[in-house]
Formats: sequence, C-alpha cells, structure tokens
Amino acid sequence: MSYKMHILVCGGTGCRASASQNIIERLQDSLKEQNLHNEVQVIATGCFGFCEKGPIVKIMPDNTFYVQVKPEDAPEIVHEHIIKGRKVERLLYRDPERKIAVSDSKHMGFYKKQLRIALRNCGFIDPENIEEYIGRDGYAALAKCLSELKPEEVIQEIKLSGLRGRGGGGFPTGLKWEFARKYQSDQKYVVCNADEGDPGAFMDRSIMEGDPHSVIEAMAICGYSIGANKGLVYIRAEYPLAIERLRIAIRQAEEYGLLGTNIMGTGFDFTIEIRYGAGAFVCGEETALIHSMEGQRGEPTTKPPFPAESGYNRKPTNVNNVETLANIPVILTKGAGWFNKIGSEKSKGTKVFALAGKINNVGLIEVPMGTTLREVIYEVGGGIKNDKKFKAVQTGGPSGGCLTEKHLDTPIDFDNLIAAGSMMGSGGMIVMDEDDCMVAVAKFYLEFIVEESCGKCSPCRIGNKRLLEILTRITEGKGSMSDLETLENLSKVIKDTALCGLGQTSPNPVLSTLENFYDEYVAHIRDHKCPSGQCKALLSYKIDPKLCVGCTLCARNCPVDAIIGERKEPHFIDTAKCIKCGTCIDKCKFKAISVV
Repeated sequence: MSYKMHILVCGGTGCRASASQNIIERLQDSLKEQNLHNEVQVIATGCFGFCEKGPIVKIMPDNTFYVQVKPEDAPEIVHEHIIKGRKVERLLYRDPERKIAVSDSKHMGFYKKQLRIALRNCGFIDPENIEEYIGRDGYAALAKCLSELKPEEVIQEIKLSGLRGRGGGGFPTGLKWEFARKYQSDQKYVVCNADEGDPGAFMDRSIMEGDPHSVIEAMAICGYSIGANKGLVYIRAEYPLAIERLRIAIRQAEEYGLLGTNIMGTGFDFTIEIRYGAGAFVCGEETALIHSMEGQRGEPTTKPPFPAESGYNRKPTNVNNVETLANIPVILTKGAGWFNKIGSEKSKGTKVFALAGKINNVGLIEVPMGTTLREVIYEVGGGIKNDKKFKAVQTGGPSGGCLTEKHLDTPIDFDNLIAAGSMMGSGGMIVMDEDDCMVAVAKFYLEFIVEESCGKCSPCRIGNKRLLEILTRITEGKGSMSDLETLENLSKVIKDTALCGLGQTSPNPVLSTLENFYDEYVAHIRDHKCPSGQCKALLSYKIDPKLCVGCTLCARNCPVDAIIGERKEPHFIDTAKCIKCGTCIDKCKFKAISVV
C-alpha cells in the first residue's frame, strides 16, 4: 500500500519506557477516526538518538521533529499537522541559544556534527520489516559478495577500509577475518558479541533494536569470507526488545532466502542462532564469551591460541561486536575508498557513543573519528547542565580514564585517547561537572570492576579489591599520604600482570584521577574534606543560630532525632547521631542549615 505521509515514532527501549507505544496507538486511533489510516502510516522505528528529548515523533516527508511527545498529544498532531498542515509549535525543539523553535532535525546542534553510518537506519525504518531494510540497500552487499567477489577480495576490501574493532580493542577487522580464513577446519563460526556491559552504554542495544538486519547481513558476509556456515549472536538476556527484533529479523531473512541453505541460489549456506548471557561484564572479552556460550564459566584464557585458531568448540571462530558488524554492509556497497576518507589517519570511519551524565543533550551519537571532545560535549552535547563548570569526561567505560579541560581539544580516536590516559572502549562517554568528586568516581568504577571480576587471576581478584579498600579509606577520611603511592604502584602492577583486558585496564580510573585530580586526593587525606561535598563521611551539617527561628520543622523530619532545640529557640545538630541524609536542608525554609 502506498501512503502519502508517514509518522515515525521512536520505538527504542528508552522511549518505550516513556509510553511511545501508547503514542503509536493513540495516533492510529486518531487517524482511523478521521478515516486517514489508509493515507498515513504510523511506524515504530529504532532510536533517533536524542534521548534527552524523547519520546520523539517525526513526520515525513517534511521531516518535522516533535520532542517530548505524550500520548495525549496524538490527536492534536493528527488534527493540526496531518489534516490542517500546521506544525504543533509547542512540541517543536527549541534551540537554547537562538531561543527559537526548530522543526527540522538537520538544523539542530545535536545532529549537525554527526555522521550516521552504523546508525544509518535507526530512526528511519521499521526494524521488524525486512522490506524496509531492503529498500535502503539492505542485503545488496551480501548479494555483491556472493555474486561478484571472492572471499579473499571481500577481506581485502575490509582491510583497505581501515575499519578497526569497535568493541574496545581497536584491532583491524580485515586482518582478524584474514586470520580466521587461513585456519583450515571442517567447521568455523562467526560470533557477534552483543554483550554490552559498560555502565551508561547502550550503543549495541540500539543498533539491534533499530537495525537488526545490518548485523545479520554482516555476519553472513563474514561467514562467506572466512569459510563459516554458522553464526552465533551472544546477547545479554536483559535486552528483551533487542532479542525480540533479532528473532523477527532472523526469521524474515530465512523466509526471504537470505539465511539458511543455498542463499540467493549461490550454494552458500549460513544460519544464525541466539545465545543468551547473564549480564557478566567480563563476558565482553572474547574468550570468556566463548566459554559462556559453551556452557562453562565465563572466564578468559591466555592467548594464543586466539579464537581465530581455536574458539567456539575449539574451532576457528571470528568474534566482532555489533557496531563493527553494522559498518560492514555499507563499506561493501559504497567502497573502502569512501569509508577510509572518513576519520583520522589511523582510525577510519565513525564511532558511536552513549553520551550521558551532566550534559544537556543526553543520547546516542555517531561522529567521525577525529572529532574533538570539545565538539562532542559543547556542540553535539549542548554543554553542561545548569551552566555548571565542566570537570571531567570518562571515556571507555569502567576501564577508561577521566579526562579534564586540558584534554578537550583531543581528537577522539583509538591512539589519542590512549595517549591521554584513557581509551575508546565500546563507546560510553560520561560527562561530570564541578559537583562530582573524582575520588568517589574512581571508587565507583572500582566497585563495579570488583563486582564483575571473574576472579580467575590474582592481580584482578585481589589487587583491585585492595585498590577499592584504599579508595574507601580515603573517601571516609581515614587515608594517609602513603596510600597515594600504594595506589599508583599497585595499579601499575595490575595493568602489567592481569590475565585479560578487564584486569589490565581496570586501574585506569585510579591512575587518571591521580594524575589529573591529585589535589582532591590530598584534600581528602590532609584536610579531611571533600571539595565537591559528595563524600558523606567527610561532611558535617551545621545550623546557623542567627538564621534559625526554632520552627522545629527540621527536628520533626529528622529520621534519627539528631536535631535538638526548643520551639522558637535556635537548634543544633548532634553530629554523633547525624546520618547526613540532607532531609533537614530540604525542609528548612530559612536556609539556616549548611554543609561544612
């Protein structure tokens, strides 16, 4: 059926949690009431990326972009925009600098610097309709490979593109495929690593929710290239929507003859199965992932042998993450020469980031490699919330480092971030402001690492626990200056001796905060103060007798009866009882209570 207009509604996990499915239903009901359901189609798409302003509704073909839409807004959109041709002004995005409404996403600061390759179809197609994927050149790359290119030629094209693994390691993808092809075996496997465990990261999940066929097509291309006929997607069970859409996509591809036996009549066979992970961060490491799929403990093993030689069931196995695979089809349709012109000298293409934290434009972004941190934070991200001062940005997830204002003009690519004391990682990017305590931030990431360590090697199992104990002492005001030397020395030992990438990179938050925020550590130890006021053990609450009128409101709301005083007389706080919950400050109408 041909439609005159389309209403695209974000159907990603974030917007679904904000009632986007109800918006779709209300839009459909309103169109039926006006007898327009045969002229206007409502489509649930993948993530638009601008999560801060979701749920998002886009009207095509005029590309009108509505933000923070509620179910009750649906009838107005239909009556005003669809029927009368008038934009609903109150639902348009308002540019914070120009103070004007912007109806077209192309003119929004959030999108101007972006170049969407891995995310090219997210927010544009119905991820549950294979025909929409095919309509945007879907499976053309697979057809080209099977009909025109030899496996070696496909691999050479990927090598020429300069694509490096987007899972964190940055190993050249074409070279990885070449290794897997060289090993001879009666059975080989292609594995998609969809186990995304970084705090605040949702890049791979969004690609699978918004464009699952791109991953399926890439896996089939990889299978053809390395001589494998079986694919496995290892995905965490906490991603129900991604799993559901992946299942639908696999079934549709099989029905269309794009998976299974004799694909496109070429004699090439390839099937895909889904395997579920239980949410272990360490299973993002490829050998731990493989062991988990085999039903064993998710623990890494020493390499060599690499999975390309001995992987799943001890057969040659190629492992790539979701974002890496999502780049493959477009490289083969547009050519390696097109792709390697994007990005920096040693890091080609684009990178997807989950931009989160104290930033105005929280969301999923994709920018060319070489874009600076300043451009991402202040132009794409819209700057720091509430006009606070920028303090640090954590890249690379819990294994990355905290970079400061002096690093803002650092081009984002694999090598520059490592040189600055951080890493690319899978793409988490958390922005912090002046209110964040960097010692507490390091402690937070170490808590995560200690929790997620598989415990197989002593440096990670014991060393990181000792780091956490020292950081805990410091945030409680019980640290000593000698602890800082111990933190640095122990961190370096762990980096040099841990078994896998998790352990080897786990001290990065400690080392980077020691280097860039040494004064904060000293303040916690020598002055017993947290400059940012975040470490509760170092805070104390005080009532100013000149401002206190003895209304007793704070005393009546204190959960531990720590506030003492008679009515109409100045009160005081028993610091031995005070649990520093902040309730008194919230309740005081006279601003008589402060944190010192």
